[in-house]
This record gives sequence, C-alpha cells and structure tokens, in this order.
Amino acid sequence: MKILVAMSGGVDSTVTAYKLKNAGHEVIGCYMKLHGKPNYHEENIKKVEKVANFLQIPYHILDLQEDFKDKVYMPFINTYKEGKTPNPCALCNRFIKLGKLLEFAKSLDCEKLATGHYARLENGLIRTAVDESKDQSYFLASADKEALKYLIFPLGEMKKEDVKAFASSIEVLKSFATQKESSEICFVENTYVQVLDQFMDTKIPGEVLDSSGKVVGKHEGYMHYTIGKRRGFEVKGAHEPHFVLKINPQKNQIVVGKKEELKIDKFELKNINLFIEAKNLNCEVKIRYRSKSTPCEVKIFEDNSAKITLKESVYGIASGQMAVFYDGDKVIASGFIE
Repeated sequence: MKILVAMSGGVDSTVTAYKLKNAGHEVIGCYMKLHGKPNYHEENIKKVEKVANFLQIPYHILDLQEDFKDKVYMPFINTYKEGKTPNPCALCNRFIKLGKLLEFAKSLDCEKLATGHYARLENGLIRTAVDESKDQSYFLASADKEALKYLIFPLGEMKKEDVKAFASSIEVLKSFATQKESSEICFVENTYVQVLDQFMDTKIPGEVLDSSGKVVGKHEGYMHYTIGKRRGFEVKGAHEPHFVLKINPQKNQIVVGKKEELKIDKFELKNINLFIEAKNLNCEVKIRYRSKSTPCEVKIFEDNSAKITLKESVYGIASGQMAVFYDGDKVIASGFIE
C-alpha cells in the first residue's frame, strides 16, 4: 500500500515508518509544523530528514500553523478564559492529525495514514493498546468515525520498551531510543499560565467562596485554577485540605470545599461522538486520560446531547475535558463535558 506516515522526529513515528517500509509498503513521510516555538521545528526536521534518508523515502513538510491556531491553540486559550479545562490533544487529533493531515494523505493518493499512537483498530473501532501504560485511545476518541477506515497504528501491539529496544538495535536510529520524550502539550514550555499571560492578565486577585456562598479567602486570578486543585489559594481558618469545586470567570471567583464535595455521579455532554449506532449505552467511561474506567449509563437525546449517570461516584469532573466511553477495550463514543 501507499502510506503517509506522520513523522515528528521521535522514536515512535521513526519505528512506525521503519516497520511499514520493511513490510514492503510505499512509505511517504510528513512532518507537520503546528506552532512557532523557536528552533523546535529545525531540530525535528533534521531528525525526520535523517530517518527519511536512511529509509530512502520521500518526505514533506506541511505547514499547518494557521489551522492549528484556529482549531487547537485559540480554543485552548478561550476555554481557560471561560473557566473550563481544555483538552488540546483531543482537538489536535480530530482536526489536525486525523483531519488536515488525512486530507493531505488523500491528495497524494495514499491509501492509509499511519501514526505512532499507541492504540489498535478493529472492525472500524479504536481499541486500547497492548501497552496499557502508554495507551492513547482516550486522545484518539475525538476522531471523526469516517477517518478511522484510513488509519493504521503499527505500534498498537508493541510495548514502549520494545519500541525503544528495536530502535537501539539499528545503528542509525540508536539516538532516537534515548532522546527525551516530548511533553504532553507540545506548545506549553513550562506552565499553561505562561501561555495565557501572552493574551490576558491572569493575575487579578479575587474571592474564594465556600459552597454556601460565604467569602472565606482570596486567590490570585481564576485562570490559575482547575477543578480539584488544592493549592495556591487562601482559606481562612481551614484545618483540612480544600479543593476547587467550581470556577466563576464572570465574577473572578472560585468555590472551594472538602474532598467529599468533589464527588459527582451525573454529568452532561453536548455533541456526543458515536462510533456505534445506539440511543442508550451501558458501558464504562473515563473522565480524564489517567482516570480508571467507571461503569455508567448513557442516555442520548435527539439533539445529540447526552446525560451520563455513573454507577460509582468520581471526584472532580471538569467542564471542557473529554469523556470517553468504552465497551471492554473498544472505544464506542466520546464527548466534551458540559
């Protein structure tokens, strides 16, 4: 097959390209320029070029900075501005990696698009990776259902340690096995607040309220907080930890309380992204990447919104984060929490 491989200069995409070329496919590499971090692209493009020369494959550099800014970067800024917690990697996968890059693959007459994600595909559904510690099915769950038929995830059956060992066994690729892993959010250098500071004043002191509405302290600006955070604000007379329960951006207030007050057993989604035909689901849900799956019931409405009832309470559901629904190891739906 003719396959476009998303190449980042990292070990995962490098091994992906190697495996596909070795299997006899016609492989074309593609590096995406997504943001303007100084020297970031130059270093990565050198690595991609090194791999492409070694494998004797052509490669492209695709400048998607405007699309990335429009679909990922500015929504990240605006979601924090609204007092919510964004999920930029999920948006990037849907609109950029499995959206714009897939369009580019089709324009080159490629039959498939391959990435270095740790996940599997079976019968048109995403499955969790063999390496559970690296599984990326959660972040891929925002993908358009139609995109899945064009995708390949060659690392889905491998363990990360085996991917590194594989690269180490090839002289030219040894350095890829030991290089530092990329951070989860590619455009955040240190903290997300430093990104927000470029667009707005985040240091505006405000009131800390308890759940009854009483003012109990001060904070340094609502954008510094996410649901469940337990530091960086003042609560007068508190003898036990307090956590952020709610954020009110209009009034620059945060509501805090004890851990038990973070417990939630119901939430809602709009625009549920379904991979199967269904009106109601009995399944499991992850409310954030590293959370464990929780049994739930999902009621889907005509306007594509959904109401989720959890069979076990969870702590700290954050508006703006993605909920991903599983049937065993298969992703059956996803959506952003209201």
